[in-house]
Amino acid sequence: MTSDPTVGGVVAEPVRGRRLTDQEGHKLQQIVRRGSTSSVRYRRAMMLLASAGGNRVPVIAKLVPADEDTVRDVIHRFNEIGLACLDPRWAGGRPRLLSPDDEDFVVRAATTRPTKLGQPFARWSLRKLAAYLRRVHTAV
Repeated sequence: MTSDPTVGGVVAEPVRGRRLTDQEGHKLQQIVRRGSTSSVRYRRAMMLLASAGGNRVPVIAKLVPADEDTVRDVIHRFNEIGLACLDPRWAGGRPRLLSPDDEDFVVRAATTRPTKLGQPFARWSLRKLAAYLRRVHTAV
């Protein structure tokens, strides 16, 4: 924080992203050019590139468009954790229905030939796999 002599109050320093490495700059440009990634990653990459170009938060917020606080949060997260800030960390939501062990079992069954599991057909359909998993689950 610095003292602002014209107002007599204390003013916060403008938020700035740290200097991009060559690899980070390349990755951000790749995301923006392709545009095929998620809209959240695309917008966050735009924010970081605009910040690296010397733009201030209000300008970036109008460019993206986003709330100024969101832009500040993304820049602060980038300064802390790098490009990992591109991926949202949404929490909460519905609890998982499958445990990791259950998920592994489903994947193993789906990638095994049905005949090896005693089924009278050569390929799984979604309906047949679901029926098989139900039978095995109720037998356990």
